[in-house]
Amino acid sequence: MEEIVIVGAGPTGLWLAAELRLQGTSVTVLEAQEERSPHSKALTVHPRTVEILGMRGLADDFVSAGIPLPTGHFGGLEARMDFRGLETPYPFTLFLPQARTEELLEEHAHTRGAHIRRGHRVTNLEQAAQAVRVEVEGPEGPYIMEARYVVGCDGTRSQVREASGISFPGTGTTIWGWLADVALDQPPAGPISTFGAEGGVMAVPMPGGLTRFVGIAPEDHHADHPGKLTLQEVRTKTIRVLGTDFGMRDPSWLSRFGNATRQASAYREGRVLLAGDAAHMHFPTGGVGLNVGFQDATNLGWKLAATVHGTAAPGLLDTYHTERHPVGARLLDSTRAQTALMTAYSGEGQALRAFLADMVRELPDFSRTLAERLGGLDVRYPSADPATAHPLTGTRVPDLAFADGTSLFPLLNGGRHLLLDLTDTVHAPPEGFTLPHGSHRHAARLARPQGQWATTGAVLVRPDGHIAWALDDGAWVTSASGSRTSV
Repeated sequence: MEEIVIVGAGPTGLWLAAELRLQGTSVTVLEAQEERSPHSKALTVHPRTVEILGMRGLADDFVSAGIPLPTGHFGGLEARMDFRGLETPYPFTLFLPQARTEELLEEHAHTRGAHIRRGHRVTNLEQAAQAVRVEVEGPEGPYIMEARYVVGCDGTRSQVREASGISFPGTGTTIWGWLADVALDQPPAGPISTFGAEGGVMAVPMPGGLTRFVGIAPEDHHADHPGKLTLQEVRTKTIRVLGTDFGMRDPSWLSRFGNATRQASAYREGRVLLAGDAAHMHFPTGGVGLNVGFQDATNLGWKLAATVHGTAAPGLLDTYHTERHPVGARLLDSTRAQTALMTAYSGEGQALRAFLADMVRELPDFSRTLAERLGGLDVRYPSADPATAHPLTGTRVPDLAFADGTSLFPLLNGGRHLLLDLTDTVHAPPEGFTLPHGSHRHAARLARPQGQWATTGAVLVRPDGHIAWALDDGAWVTSASGSRTSV
């Protein structure tokens, strides 16, 4: 019997496979497609995703493969958010085509020892008390696998979600956007983003001499699919908004996408779990989808591994839904809001866009809040006891700089819980505070203790980089007793 079967070898499935292997869990990935797609639906890697890569020692590989952009857009507003003031070593969005992202993630998963089977399509699954029976159609015919747990990372049309009976409520498509990767005879000097009464068009250069155009138009506000996208239609829509088509030719990919917005009612049903697009579906505004799926996998990996190994605290696996479902719901709210801004064709709508652009431009705190939310830096998981929890509990831990010149993220490369003692001497945890199996400890003083960190004596950092619990300096040094259990 397999320990874990992951269905889908996109970014979410590949990263989850690597995270499980980091914890010593065996995993097989089943992917229906025989070859990785050469097309890149996603182009943007947000700061929190790069931080997670940094916590595993991989950030440099991804940053060197992409193009760091210090600004980002919200709803296509003219004024762009500035990421450079964010509290992160990666204050940018990383422009990196999904095809290259998947290539790097697959190399990483293979290095960790994950088994990836391409051309193997899951047709059904059935749960039993101790296992999940998975029916697969492979290159040599149908076969059966049994696994202790199955994770559906198989996209918006997830067979795993369907077979497990998890509902996918939400709204259907009412707006169609379009996408074209084309060559240009007269390329623009840089990226373009224009939204007005005639529609909107964004254009960004891509590797290989191509330019990606993405657009939305008033005539495409209807439920029925508009039919196959043609280069002539792209030219017409682009000229109408930008005044020129830049001599576009030789399309490598033409596609449409809708604004259907749905979220799985549960991220777990028994021994079946969902992550990424199998759990949430939305209009691709802001380039957030890949990133939230990646972060789903980071949250789930260590919890699922601990459950399989029998070292998990009671109810740990259920916290995957408890923590990540609200993040997915907020994702859908954000993409809906951005879609409304991008389709604000009326005079009033254009006035709203101008008003919000002025706020982004003139109010740094407003711009920073948007950037932190879009970049995934503001996620805070709920505490079991909010009334008594330390203010840092549930927040992501930054790459703290230590007085000896080192920093925090390298200490998380192994994917274990970290007890970080900021008083320079490792104490035993106070009575009632337990450390998870495999935790390691590190004592160091901060180089520049600021804000809440100036009075914090110790934190327990989870493998996903969020804080399980924290104690103020005085409580830690005196080993004050309490009745808490870490997860």
